[in-house]
Amino acid sequence: MVRPPLWQLPPGVSPGTWDYTHTPAIADGYDEFLKSTPLVRLDLQLTRRYLPPPGKDRTTLIADLGCGSGRTAIPLSQAGYAVLGIDLSQSMLTAMRGAAAQAHTPVMGLRANLVQLDAIGDDTVDHAICLFSTLGMIRQRRHRRQFLAHTARMLRPGGTFLVHAHHRRAWLRHPGGLRQTLRSVWKSLTTDHEFGDHVYAYRNLADMYLHSFSRRELTADLKSAGFQIEKVLRINLNGDRVLPPWALQIAGGFFVVGKVERQRGEGDRAAANSRKTSPR
Repeated sequence: MVRPPLWQLPPGVSPGTWDYTHTPAIADGYDEFLKSTPLVRLDLQLTRRYLPPPGKDRTTLIADLGCGSGRTAIPLSQAGYAVLGIDLSQSMLTAMRGAAAQAHTPVMGLRANLVQLDAIGDDTVDHAICLFSTLGMIRQRRHRRQFLAHTARMLRPGGTFLVHAHHRRAWLRHPGGLRQTLRSVWKSLTTDHEFGDHVYAYRNLADMYLHSFSRRELTADLKSAGFQIEKVLRINLNGDRVLPPWALQIAGGFFVVGKVERQRGEGDRAAANSRKTSPR
């Protein structure tokens, strides 16, 4: 599919993300490509640890936001949850459905842009997850906040939200990281680039986009959507373990456990307030 001009792209979708979600070859062998990535395994371990247990007869519904090929959705279904996988990539959803059928476990799929989840009603999902820095694939802070407001609106009161994001200070531990950091600061002062944005080559895509966060930015965005922060776990640079609270190392990323504490029916007002107050 031909990439639309920038002004016609869906909100929050960068040119590179459009190509990523509309290139079938990305979904082909995706699980094999990530098989040796420690963070994939750690994400699943932490998700199993911090999600409340499933109800009987698949009565607990999990929304996997940016589900990809189902690497987390399928194990959660096998553990007894009802799972709705949401992704912009039709190829990824097709791969997920095929893998779920092979595993003889039910998983629902919905193609949608994470910034435009209006079709999902208030208080319809028990818990939600957004892993492997999917949040950072959403371009512009105001759109990330719109997504988080939708997530809070969809969740039933008391629902848990688990989210992973990369830490931009980790750039300093990589070759050229100081130059990358300074360039990002400068571009944020002179263009519509936001500090933490990074565009890079990935699997034959020339301009993949990812935003990395500070801890303060990430927690502020979650709180703006109405989440109460229960835990902020610091992930090490290799992505294979959680750093102890006293560790002085720079974290490679964060795994946050949030809760929605509100009355039923307040979701629409929270989403509307986010659209009004999100930073431009």
